[in-house]
Amino acid sequence: MPALFPRQTRLVLAAATTLALLAGCGALDAGSRVTTALTPYRIEIVQGNFVSREQVEALQKGMNRDQVRQVLGTPLVTSVFHEERWDYVFTLKRQGVEPQQRRLTVFFQGDSMDRVEGDTMPSESEFVAALDNRRKAGKVPRLEATEEELRTFDGKRKPAAPAPTQPATAPAPADYPPLETPR
Repeated sequence: MPALFPRQTRLVLAAATTLALLAGCGALDAGSRVTTALTPYRIEIVQGNFVSREQVEALQKGMNRDQVRQVLGTPLVTSVFHEERWDYVFTLKRQGVEPQQRRLTVFFQGDSMDRVEGDTMPSESEFVAALDNRRKAGKVPRLEATEEELRTFDGKRKPAAPAPTQPATAPAPADYPPLETPR
């Protein structure tokens, strides 16, 4: 049976196929670099009750359940099997930032608060500062004009054209009719 291609042509074709496959493997490496550089948007996930240090400091031993609820809000976890404790859990998941989780447990004896256990809570200002990590210092524009800038602005401003005179309109009625007719 005669060969379709001469021997030399088959060798060149085999070498070209091998090179194409090797080049494809190299392209896979470049493709993985592209896919790691492009990441999908992930939404922020906030679950639970944020409890600040100021709220924890406002708690006092002996407060009833309603008073604790007014200070901390409704607990995330309550159990019919553990009626003497309320659990406050807060989780925050953001793209590019380690997930945060904080826990606080309030224990009761009867209807009065006995003690509080849990993580050290940040103050409200510390929490807000931790949320706004994208804006760098010095990037916020100055929001005041100096006296010199105001004088320069006043000098460049053109006087406003006088408003055209409008014909006098009839005064609005002092007493309006009712919106609905009485029945």
